[in-house]
Amino acid sequence: HPAGMRAMLFAFAEADLRNMLSTIEVPTLLLYGEADQRSPLNVAENLHARIPISKLVIIPDVGHEISHEAPEIFNAEVRSFLRENQE
Repeated sequence: HPAGMRAMLFAFAEADLRNMLSTIEVPTLLLYGEADQRSPLNVAENLHARIPISKLVIIPDVGHEISHEAPEIFNAEVRSFLRENQE
């Protein structure tokens, strides 16, 4: 329902969960577009520094919508990450 979704999105937008990043205990892939203006590269670097088992991949000439702007690269990076982290 739209009203419920709106309330959830507002709550999520105001939540500051940065102190929880260091508790992530699973391999985490961070895919970032080099031309992302919504979440600039310093956001990616900060997440990467705070998440213990993270891999940061920066996709050149791509903005915020990596899966739409560069689907082949996005899929290749996700598949590679999953292969590297099979248990």
